[in-house]
Amino acid sequence: MTDIELGTRWHSGTVLKRDVFSTIERGRFRADSGDVDAVLRRLDEVPWWSRPLAYELFRREKKALGRARPLGVAPTLLFAGRRALVRGWIDAVPLHIAKPHGDTGYFRSAKAALRALHRAGIAHNDLAKEQNWLYARDQASGGGRAYVTDFQLAACFRRRSRLFRIACYEDLRHLLKHKRRYAPDALTAAERRVLARKSLITRVWMATGKKVYYAITRGLNFTDREGRGLRFVREAPEIAARLRANPQVRDVAIVPFPDRRAGTGLYAFVEGTADDGELMQFLGDSRPEHLQVVDALPRNAQGEVRSEILELVAMNQLDLIDPLIKNDAERAIVTRIVSERRNLRDRFAF
Repeated sequence: MTDIELGTRWHSGTVLKRDVFSTIERGRFRADSGDVDAVLRRLDEVPWWSRPLAYELFRREKKALGRARPLGVAPTLLFAGRRALVRGWIDAVPLHIAKPHGDTGYFRSAKAALRALHRAGIAHNDLAKEQNWLYARDQASGGGRAYVTDFQLAACFRRRSRLFRIACYEDLRHLLKHKRRYAPDALTAAERRVLARKSLITRVWMATGKKVYYAITRGLNFTDREGRGLRFVREAPEIAARLRANPQVRDVAIVPFPDRRAGTGLYAFVEGTADDGELMQFLGDSRPEHLQVVDALPRNAQGEVRSEILELVAMNQLDLIDPLIKNDAERAIVTRIVSERRNLRDRFAF
């Protein structure tokens, strides 16, 4: 099957991410069994100077997904061409949005998923990022089930070499860092020892190559723990501070979203009684792509804004919101926000 043939089988929906290595979209793919929800990674808009590395990352993901196909812990590879691949959609949210505090069942599932990948000779190599761990609601257990995604840095090994064992160790250590954050009481003594000891390769990398990596990625306009962009790190706090200075504004939450034109867009949710247009004029040239004034922002029991829900609203990933809703009062707040949302460009048309 060629990339040209893909065009007749792919129906674009929402842009999930865009950087200098690829564009990722959610949509529908016409498989042999019928239309299915899927995710497309395409390289047609990659700039010339990042193309060699983009194609190497693409090759790695294609190979790893092909090997992981029977494991049931990663997206299913549905199509693989020269400049595009389609993987199955998993009805789940990234770890940094799910925030599974105290969900020990999820981390048992994650450890089992990691063992399955390693037995198949796959080292993921990018599990420090929370967005590469997916959280799916498991009706049977009442907790979460883990899936792994984004295999661009993955390596496939034919034998259990020393390099492979080191890579597997680092995969495990990164998983345990997430467990320490969300379920620290469930860490075993052996897991704490793994957390305390980095491999030699990692120690060298952190002292040398990681500093170069950070310098490059900041220059390429994507940074922060969840990979949400330099604009979110630099501009969002300044915009939020200016908005909070307005007497008609009670609070502000700014979240990033993939934007077809800007790469990373900013969406400001403003709690208060101000007028959207007046606030945009007040901000001048330094403004978000979208600004929405709301009666109330969704908050957790501690009073913190639930930015994970707002991020899904900004991205039009509305079908992923419902499992995150805690009660009827929060549902009413979120329903009003969704009904008046501003980003209507990147949404499903079917």
